[in-house]
Amino acid sequence: MDDSLRHLAAAASVLLYGALCAATWRRERRRARALADDAASLAGTGAPVLVLHATQTGQAETIAWQTARWLHARGAAVQVKSLNEIDLATLQTAERALFVTSTYGEGDPPDGASAFVERVMGARAHLAHLRYALLALGDRQYAHFCGFGQRLDAWLRDSGAVPAYERIDVDNGDEAALARWRAQWHAEGADAGADVEVEVEVGESAVDAFQPWRLVARRELNPGSAGAPIFHLALTPAAGELPQWASGDLVQVALAGDPQRPRDYSIASIPADGELQLLVRQERHPDGTLGAASGLLTATLAPGHTVALRLRAHPAFRQNGNADRPLILVGNGTGLAGLRSHLRERIAQGRHDNWLVFGERSARHDFLYRDELEGWLAAGALARLDMVFSRDEESLHGERRYVQHRVLQAGDEVLAWVERGAAVYVCGSLQGMAGSVDAALRQVIGTDRLHEIAAAGRYRRDVY
Repeated sequence: MDDSLRHLAAAASVLLYGALCAATWRRERRRARALADDAASLAGTGAPVLVLHATQTGQAETIAWQTARWLHARGAAVQVKSLNEIDLATLQTAERALFVTSTYGEGDPPDGASAFVERVMGARAHLAHLRYALLALGDRQYAHFCGFGQRLDAWLRDSGAVPAYERIDVDNGDEAALARWRAQWHAEGADAGADVEVEVEVGESAVDAFQPWRLVARRELNPGSAGAPIFHLALTPAAGELPQWASGDLVQVALAGDPQRPRDYSIASIPADGELQLLVRQERHPDGTLGAASGLLTATLAPGHTVALRLRAHPAFRQNGNADRPLILVGNGTGLAGLRSHLRERIAQGRHDNWLVFGERSARHDFLYRDELEGWLAAGALARLDMVFSRDEESLHGERRYVQHRVLQAGDEVLAWVERGAAVYVCGSLQGMAGSVDAALRQVIGTDRLHEIAAAGRYRRDVY
């Protein structure tokens, strides 16, 4: 192929990629407008029932909206909000509230409730007029199963609130427990007439069917690393067209030996890439055996063979209202996956006000997607790139330094970006990184300011 044909082919590819990205952007805009219309449609006469969610991955929010639609279909005025949007005065004037809460890590509140815990649950409250019900989402594999839901329930009771029903604890999406929650509102609305079918938006449900996806490529990104191997994977549907997802979304992997506990992975690509890409660290147990999901994806699954996957919407980590803001993205390890999807989406849309702070072990072996990131920086698609390699920092300064140290070091610039309207996205390990970055941000911009931007949806985390 001569140079002119190569240039034409390259231009056509760029135009096609841009068209696909534009279609994704328009779909997300339509979804945002639909959500606003949905909220308006739930209004009615009389005091509204508050349906309050505290979410980390978006499942609690999805169930809260479903619950609100059921109630509204039976004649109630409903208002749906994140717990972080609620103050004590609102609760003290409310008559009825339904809480749908997840638990984060070992009993901690999710990000969707972090400000509420500090600002509201830390104060004395008098809620004797409030009738409430609570659905707590959790996983019995953790020692403090539904820990935050139990803590919130105890606080409400201590404040004088009256439970309309006993708390329902849900183990890993158990359908029987969710059915009991739905039955409560069916019973309350029985006098409103016949059953009402409530439509759930496709792609928002946590129970979409798994489908076979074919592994088309896999390569190790960190050969020679002191850490566990990290692999880039590319997959396409075994049949049918590539489905749509938003940057920040997740994919679940079904395991034959444990189908009730699928594993979540952040998606590292966008639909315009033509394939679903993952970034997976290979885990080994102390006895040397491979982790069930990571072993399947990084070793057992042969190219050309299929694995059962399903997309999982992750509203709490999508760009949503932040698409037109500057973005500060902070992460480590395979947390680069979720950040990369946001960068690919924004760069395709012509948004270059992106700042990535990312950490790994050594530049020689662990600079994941190095050519891509340095190419974006050179082209101006990244306004700033801060790579922090802990083992290299140790050899230079005698101590290991991580992404939270870079956030502190660049504190003035971080504050300036936030004051210009930037949103902050954090993706990576829960132990160490997430809490330390949160502490660094509190020191740089202040705890109250961090709560403000969190309540506004400008501070989002996908940590594990």
